Amino acid sequence: MFRKIIFNLAVLSCVWVGSSCKEVFDLDPEEALTSQQMYRDIFDADAAIIGLYGKFSTLAKQYVVLNELRADLLDVTDNADVALREINNHNVTESNAYANPRPYYELILNCNDILKNFKMMVETNKIKRTEYNQRYADVIALRSWIYLQLAIHYNSVPYITESIEKIGDVSAIASKPAIPLKEMIKQLITDMETIPSVYLDPYTLDNTFVSNNVDGYSPTTFFINKTILLGDLYLWDNQFTKAATMYKYIMTTSDRLGFEATDINVWYHLYKITRGQISSGMGPIAVSYDANINDENRLLDNNSTGWRSIFARDRSNTTYNGLSNTSNISRDPEWLWLLPFDNKFLPENPFVELFSNVGGKYLLQPSQQVQDMWNSQTQTNNFNFDARGKMSYKTVNGKPVVYKYLYNYLNPNLTGSVISLVGKSLQEKNGRWFLNRAANVHLKFAEAANREGRRKLAFALLNSGVASVYNGTSTDKTNLMNTFDVPPFDFDARNGDAPVRYRSSWHLATGIRGRAMLKNTEVVGDSTIAIENSIIQEGALELAFEGHRWGDLVRVALRREDPTFLADKVYDKLRKANNPNAAAVRSKLMNKDNWFLPFKLQ
Repeated sequence: MFRKIIFNLAVLSCVWVGSSCKEVFDLDPEEALTSQQMYRDIFDADAAIIGLYGKFSTLAKQYVVLNELRADLLDVTDNADVALREINNHNVTESNAYANPRPYYELILNCNDILKNFKMMVETNKIKRTEYNQRYADVIALRSWIYLQLAIHYNSVPYITESIEKIGDVSAIASKPAIPLKEMIKQLITDMETIPSVYLDPYTLDNTFVSNNVDGYSPTTFFINKTILLGDLYLWDNQFTKAATMYKYIMTTSDRLGFEATDINVWYHLYKITRGQISSGMGPIAVSYDANINDENRLLDNNSTGWRSIFARDRSNTTYNGLSNTSNISRDPEWLWLLPFDNKFLPENPFVELFSNVGGKYLLQPSQQVQDMWNSQTQTNNFNFDARGKMSYKTVNGKPVVYKYLYNYLNPNLTGSVISLVGKSLQEKNGRWFLNRAANVHLKFAEAANREGRRKLAFALLNSGVASVYNGTSTDKTNLMNTFDVPPFDFDARNGDAPVRYRSSWHLATGIRGRAMLKNTEVVGDSTIAIENSIIQEGALELAFEGHRWGDLVRVALRREDPTFLADKVYDKLRKANNPNAAAVRSKLMNKDNWFLPFKLQ
């Protein structure tokens, strides 16, 4: 089951170019290339990175199942097998395939092997020190992300940094000392803080695998965003100002690159949540209506404009490379980390099997709980529903279907009960693995700001934006629409014409709910807790099914030392599904030790 990283590179050389892999998988490990044959120069180093991410994409199914089905936004269908039902009912046995940590540790051992060989390459002058530093940073970050996922789901897990080359030795991991979640987070912060800040930035254009398309896809969003990961670790560790600083760095990408707030020819609001036009060649990515906002039938619900287009639009031309030879950013204003699934290469898209009732097994569905959450929202036009729900799931053949992952596979424009394909056949299972985007960064910044006493700022970013919340009745905007705070809590969103014309950096940013065309949330009782509750709920409404939910619930419940925060949400899901185990599951989850899976390498 476990192959040395060199053998994996041989496999993934066919994965990414789309050629047949049968003969590669039929090779015995001893027939694969040796380390001396593979780690010869910078091109081999880059191949190792691409190979690592190719294998990493095989975690997609397990990642979504563990982070969403264990929480309150996904539920099983009648087609679900015993393993999925165990996950849903928090009664997981050691033989449960979804709870097997082995795939994560195989990736960790791959990372360790690559790091060992990169170190030898730089010591023997096969690669430059700067080339080593950037690639070392990427592998350390990916390994840290994997460890964070393991700790979130298993609590205490072995922390391995050495290379283990023998095929069967992965099982020996279980005998290593385990590190609990809180200690693991501190260890991962230490690991990430060893990376010089310059290497936290994305790869630059001198990398051939960044400057060139891969099978028609821009690879600029293939790689983990190291700054966001460090922000997440600080947030888990309750270092709120440090977390906010990391998130703010991403949120101000266009400002740092010198984009002017009045220049409509570049994406000066990159990674800022706006309702405005993205560029002359693409419509808004907000919840919008075509001409008449009071006509529900005019909701923009297509693959090229509106909020749905975040998950569906063509991604073959999303890179702006005109900045300099050392800058490379995604022109996509939303996605920071995303991996494609394409019928031309392996691994196969797992989300068709999980979610689709046309061409798939339809194993999981949106919970009644999340449907009710969307339907309890009120838009600024007084429609009583959250349009993001209509675009996150759809009714297909009479069943609720998670659709975020299916827009590149099925066309949801129905004629009667017939649904058409995007590709030529049911076998063309194209899609994407959604890992991180701007909305999540804004919500996490708001969470950190709220806990650091900046409740008004958190409220603004969550709701209608700084310009709206910090505004007043005066036409003089000199001292309005601005937080006038110290970094990273300083936001200038002035937009006025008296006494001078203001078009400041954040003037188009309208907040998460503002982009969704929803009314502001209410603050009742303790403002810190109330705003935090609203932020976590907004994460469900905005990011449903994308793999963030379980971690959000665990993090906040641990911070508050309040198991009801987590247990009640899972209970509500099961209760609304008429699951007879609802009360027993709630009782079980009132003990935080029961939040974690049994650690058993299979």
